[in-house]
Amino acid sequence: MRVAVVGLGGVGGYIAAAFAKAGIDVTGFGRGEHLAVIQKEGITIVEDEEQWSVPLKVKELREAEGIYDVVLFCVKSYDLKESCEALREHTNEKSILLSFSNGVDNGDILRSCSRSRVLDAAVYILSHIERPGFIRKKGKVFAAVFGGEDAKAVEEVATLFEKAGLRYKTPENIKEALWKKYIFIAAFASLTSYYEKSIFSVYTEHRDEAEALLREIAAVAKHYGVNVDDEIKKALHTASTLPENASTSMHLDFQNGKKVELESLSGFIANTAAVDTPLMDKIYRALKSRAASLQENS
Repeated sequence: MRVAVVGLGGVGGYIAAAFAKAGIDVTGFGRGEHLAVIQKEGITIVEDEEQWSVPLKVKELREAEGIYDVVLFCVKSYDLKESCEALREHTNEKSILLSFSNGVDNGDILRSCSRSRVLDAAVYILSHIERPGFIRKKGKVFAAVFGGEDAKAVEEVATLFEKAGLRYKTPENIKEALWKKYIFIAAFASLTSYYEKSIFSVYTEHRDEAEALLREIAAVAKHYGVNVDDEIKKALHTASTLPENASTSMHLDFQNGKKVELESLSGFIANTAAVDTPLMDKIYRALKSRAASLQENS
């Protein structure tokens, strides 16, 4: 089975390394200095006090060859469609595609730009590129969550994670599982970016707004047939227990002048015309203006 992992950041780099370590035929697709270092020296994973390295086949997307049986997209949400289209000629109707990008509509994006079997997916992990060739994973948290109507495809992907020794879940209701993760990320990515504060600071200083925004997102989830009302209190509790300096990737991207996942984390909620979301609308407009200014000045 030929596996492709597109995007070798904290998520993709860690998964690709674990697959390679387990002897799975995996090719990683990346770019820049990170890619160059991995080509020469392999990829190194730093987990708490443990560090290990493994050789990894890596290429740029334009160098893809042959047909891949499974493709894991671990890119930012704004790069997902382009990455899918770049690999279109290297997948077929038997290939299995899934995305670990932020958002709840990634499966739909993949279905719109491929003829392959598509699973919906999410991942829980704390990791990032520490320096080119090195992935830093924090703590023991890891769980790949995936599912869909194609039971055979789910089984095939599960076999890969089983072989790699990586924790995974295949919930019967994958849409609910996606929204359970999304409600926290969408709310606190939006609020930390808007107020330019950590998750804990948003919770302590703007708790009422945090709860209101969570309720708006839950209302949108109901519009899509998913009930995540129970996640509102859970999300607030999680925010209250995080380290005081812990923030979100979108907030950090704003701080560093990088392109941000605004459309998948804020715009998706604000642009759901059938549901009234005044708070997210306000936040989205402000952040969209800020993001445009950053792009103009970059």
